[in-house]
Amino acid sequence: MIERARNFIWLNARTLEQRWFEHAFDGGSANAVVQAVLAYRNDDGGYGHALEPDHRGPTSQPLHALRALQLFGEVNAPEHAESILTWLKNTCPDGSVPFGLSTSKGHPMAPWIAADDQGGLLLTAQIAAALMALGVTDLWLDKAIAYCWQEIDNLEKTHPYELRAAVMFLDETKDRKRAELAAEKLRHLHMDGYEEDEGLAMHEFAAKPTSLARNWFTDEEFGKDLDALQNGQQDDGGWNFHFPAFTPVVNFEWRSIATIDALLTLRRYGRIS
Repeated sequence: MIERARNFIWLNARTLEQRWFEHAFDGGSANAVVQAVLAYRNDDGGYGHALEPDHRGPTSQPLHALRALQLFGEVNAPEHAESILTWLKNTCPDGSVPFGLSTSKGHPMAPWIAADDQGGLLLTAQIAAALMALGVTDLWLDKAIAYCWQEIDNLEKTHPYELRAAVMFLDETKDRKRAELAAEKLRHLHMDGYEEDEGLAMHEFAAKPTSLARNWFTDEEFGKDLDALQNGQQDDGGWNFHFPAFTPVVNFEWRSIATIDALLTLRRYGRIS
C-alpha cells in the first residue's frame, strides 16, 4: 500500500507533499519539509501562493496560515509559528479569523471561499488547535481560545466542516472536562444545509484514537469506516477527496494531500505499520 502511494506521490505531487511523504514514511528530513513550506511565506509573515490548493494567488490568507501551522506540527517545528502569529495579530487583532480576506479578490479561489473578512469558528478553531498542538503560548492565542469557547457554547446548529474544526479545538484545549462536556453537546447538533453525501467520514472527525469524537461511534461503525478508508486506494496508488476540484490543477494537489492523510490515519489506528 505504501509503495503504491509512494509511486503516486512521485508521479503527481508538489515538492511540498513529496518532502512530507519522505519525512512521514521514508526517514526524510524535517528541515526539508520546513524549507518547502517557507517557500510559500510572504514578507508580512503570512502565507500565500496556493499553499492551500483552493485559494490561489499570492496574498497571505488564513487557509494558508493554517496549512503551514499544520505542516510545522507534522515535523515538530514550533519556532516557525512566530511569523504567522505576527501576521495574525496584525490581520485579526480580536482573535477571530476569517475564512478568507478581501485582499484575495481578483485572484482565483474556490467558489465556497467567502473572502469577506468576517471572522468565524471554522478557521479560528483550526488555527487555535494547530497553535496549541505546537505548544505555542501567546496573548493572541488566548483571545482566539476565548472566542472559540464562546462560539462553541452558543452553537445550536452547525455543518460538518465547522463541527470538525470545533472537535480539533476541543482535542487540544487544556480544559479537558469542559472539552468533554462540549463534545457531548456537539455530537447531537443538527447539521444545517448539508445533504447526507456532503458530510465527512467518521475518521475525519476522529483523525486519531485519542480524539473526543472517537466516542461518537461504536467500534463496529468505526471499524467499517477504516475498512472503507483502507480500501479507498485507487489503481494509481492515490486516494480521492470528496469535494469538487474547482480547477484542474488542484485535483492532483488535493489527491496527494488526501493520500498522505489516509496513510497517516491508517497508521495511527494500527492498520499499517
